[in-house]
Amino acid sequence: MTEEELQAALERTTPPAERHELFVEECQDQDVRVRFSPTGGQGAWTQPALLAVVHISLRAAAGVEAKVSHLNVTTIRAAQQADVLALSRVIRRDRDTVHAECWLFSHAIVEPMLHATATLVS
Repeated sequence: MTEEELQAALERTTPPAERHELFVEECQDQDVRVRFSPTGGQGAWTQPALLAVVHISLRAAAGVEAKVSHLNVTTIRAAQQADVLALSRVIRRDRDTVHAECWLFSHAIVEPMLHATATLVS
């Protein structure tokens, strides 16, 4: 799947309020990088907004129609008032079950602010 195809699929399957101006920067094999921007003049990222970013990023790697069945999130540091970069990848596929992980970074890929692992089913 190309970046443009993934972008269109995510926009089609994600509610507008949760998109946060998502932009697929890179899509290779099972590794995906998506950039999100704070919207609506919020400035600061809330926990619900970051969880939406995690959910979208995991589906971007595992398949946009996949549903999260188990999620483990570790917050490492607070989000800055900047774009969020999400790096997600599939760890393992087993029939209709996918195990994936996601790292969130503020503005640049230097120090992670959040790590999530999940099991998704298609």
